Amino acid sequence: MHCQSELAIGLMGGTSMDGIDAALVKISQDNSSVEAELLEFECYSYSEEVKETLLSLSKGINGGTREICLMQELLGKLYADACVSLCQKANVNKHDISFVGCHGQTLWHQPKAIDYLGNKIRGTLQIGDPGFICEKIGCPVVSDFRPRDMAAGGQGAPIVPYTEFILYREDKDVALLNIGGISNITILPAKGRIDDVIAFDTGPGNLLIDQMVKDYTQGEKVYDEGGKIALSGETSKVLLDYMMQDDYLKIAPPKSTGREHYNSDFVKDIYEFCTTNNISKVDMIATVSRYTAECVYHSVREFSSVYPSKLIVSGGGTHNEAIMRRLKELFLDCRVMKAEEAGINPDAKEAVAMAVLAHETMQRKCNNVPSVTGAEHPVIMGRITY
Repeated sequence: MHCQSELAIGLMGGTSMDGIDAALVKISQDNSSVEAELLEFECYSYSEEVKETLLSLSKGINGGTREICLMQELLGKLYADACVSLCQKANVNKHDISFVGCHGQTLWHQPKAIDYLGNKIRGTLQIGDPGFICEKIGCPVVSDFRPRDMAAGGQGAPIVPYTEFILYREDKDVALLNIGGISNITILPAKGRIDDVIAFDTGPGNLLIDQMVKDYTQGEKVYDEGGKIALSGETSKVLLDYMMQDDYLKIAPPKSTGREHYNSDFVKDIYEFCTTNNISKVDMIATVSRYTAECVYHSVREFSSVYPSKLIVSGGGTHNEAIMRRLKELFLDCRVMKAEEAGINPDAKEAVAMAVLAHETMQRKCNNVPSVTGAEHPVIMGRITY
């Protein structure tokens, strides 16, 4: 059977807003399946100034249309530069790239419809002008995946489960957990169909921890390396119980979340609770780190009819030993493993997904999962820039 292969680049900018994940992927397709082989990966960190500006824009601070417009163009250039650098690192001619899938950087995500000027509106905004990538690499660029699902009544998230179903399903129940700024889980029932996939955001991943570590160290650290600060503290039961009352945890899927919920007000509320209850900063970080794992376990027990035999963890959270230890303690009858143990690069997984989603868009194939996003029907996500 003839198998067609193409080189593609996937670009991902997550809710941590720390940089651009770029993956060079060989995508092979025959009549019945699609395979993706990671050839090269690199994370291109944003400068501190770019990161701080993005965080301010996402919070609506100092963020008028001028700043959003300029950041849209700046990110487009940074994405294009990342593609060029990745090709050079892999010793691949940029003209051999068939297409690029670019997620963009999320500034706002409003998954639930709200009243706006007399209409019920939901929306999402990912920025980073794809025209710059197209100009520098010379191939089509697929971007803006989420809005098409929203137009069909979905939440525009999560969008990675489609690729996980294609690439990672097995003959037993498997769950894939990505811990970025936000944590999201995909549960693939044994030998199930795509409509059987269960997927949603479980709650915060690293974003609350990162903010608290930055405040605690007065900017010297921007994340808890290895979970060392968390491991030096003790869990506060009263704080954990308080946080587990978060309304998001009570919502049944389909659901998604982001910085619009886990924002500065959420952090401020935790700070005030800790002050009132004499909880130290270190114990607070330990508790919030545990909270990330507890949200995952709660979500699986509460909202999934399938309990996985294996939990494959990817994303920046895999490097936080406090989170990983707690996941293993909670999922006692499930093998908790880092993605690399399953042959998956834990940092590149979502960038690879963008390349695969773009491939399906270029093939004019529907690439959302309505049962996951809440869309009324399958759609082809992504806008193509030539």
